[in-house]
Amino acid sequence: MKKRLLRGIALVLTLLVTSCVKSMAIEPVSAEEENAAPPVQIAAKSALLMDAATGRVMVRYNENERLYPASVTKIMTLLLVAEALESGKLKLEDKVAASAAAASKGGSQIWLKEGETMTVEELLKAAAIYSANDACCALGEAIAGSEEGFVRLMNERAKELGMTNTKFVNCTGLDDDTTEHLTTALDIALMSRELLKHDIVIKYSTIWMDSLRGGATELVNTNRLVRFYEGATGIKTGTTNKAGCCIAASARREETHLIAVVLGSGNSDDRFDTAKRLLNWGFANFATITPQIAPALLTPVRVLRGAQQWISPVPPVAMPILVPKGSEGDLQQSVDLALDVQAPVETGQVLGKITITLDGETLGEYPLTAPEAVAKLDFTTQLKRLITALVN
Repeated sequence: MKKRLLRGIALVLTLLVTSCVKSMAIEPVSAEEENAAPPVQIAAKSALLMDAATGRVMVRYNENERLYPASVTKIMTLLLVAEALESGKLKLEDKVAASAAAASKGGSQIWLKEGETMTVEELLKAAAIYSANDACCALGEAIAGSEEGFVRLMNERAKELGMTNTKFVNCTGLDDDTTEHLTTALDIALMSRELLKHDIVIKYSTIWMDSLRGGATELVNTNRLVRFYEGATGIKTGTTNKAGCCIAASARREETHLIAVVLGSGNSDDRFDTAKRLLNWGFANFATITPQIAPALLTPVRVLRGAQQWISPVPPVAMPILVPKGSEGDLQQSVDLALDVQAPVETGQVLGKITITLDGETLGEYPLTAPEAVAKLDFTTQLKRLITALVN
């Protein structure tokens, strides 16, 4: 019995650790994947295609090369603004007065004057649609008190997201005075994936044209895919002499949501064309499905010394997985369940896992949990069971 108990405990611990690791980490790259030629023409220094739902990297090309990101930096700025809005730290109707530092920003801007007041929503539109540097600085100051303080938050959030090759020096991507403001296509995809969880940003990043100051200031989206690419959801372009032409482009078709990152293109057409080729290839070759867990695989687990002798595990709501088109019917399901578990059992306690595979590759793992608590067997119930067993 002790061996069975230890085996059950070991299984629970393994499942919990495995679940945490899979949810936070990018799958390791095999040598074959590392050396594989991209399936489309890449006119850039670095590029990557990622599935937004699962984080699976579908195409990689120099994805870990540290490069200047230009205004693609603002994905992190927008992410922190979205999180501040959702936490209540900011409200769309809040008024923000432009500081001298914000008003002095060069590059793309809405020409804020020192002391000029705009709402958070107006500044957010300026940043998401027009890539306005002054608006980004004003938003960062509203959250952290200064751009320097906001940049610290940007770098802290980058670490939390596993962006191990990124260092932000400012909130805009301006790089004339720095050699340290660097990131990678993979890291950009990670923060883009996080940003796409916030509908409020997609609401603004998909606007083609808008205006501020009662129509006096026109905003035209710097990402022309928003207008011309089916299903586009954003996200951000960037251009400087050091960075070249860059983009993190996202699009959704049916249940599939993809992110294409392109860094260091020689011209604007090359970045858009490369992003489109990546997205087109992804949509043509992959589909997103939600597996249906087979109930027959979920057999009851014996509860040792429990108020009830058996408990039937339940799966969570299955998360979507990405599969090659045409392979949906080839998915395999396998179950690994504890033979027994020692009472007391807590609601939600992990009893095993179900694994979805395709041609030997694991596409998804889902914990099987206890739907209810089971108390430890008391003396009276134990005595009744003994008597029943003796009578029968």
